[in-house]
Amino acid sequence: MKQKINIPKVTIGSEGQITLPEEALEALALKPGDQVRLFILEGELRVLPVRSLEQLAGSLRYDGPPVSLEQMDEDIAKAACESAGARY
Repeated sequence: MKQKINIPKVTIGSEGQITLPEEALEALALKPGDQVRLFILEGELRVLPVRSLEQLAGSLRYDGPPVSLEQMDEDIAKAACESAGARY
């Protein structure tokens, strides 16, 4: 089940920046310096944390031939987009 958390409104800065409130950072398990991917889906902005291969260890099953780290990163990004309902 998807959890819905009400985040207070934020203001867009003069150069287009927004600051994520503490509630959003906690809900996404983010800390300063972490990276996120932004998607626009059906008129809504979606924020997805970028996770390292170490953080994702064990979450993917693959029985095929070895692939490069670049290909793994590409496949992970594609799967993240698909799970968020966005096109890669």
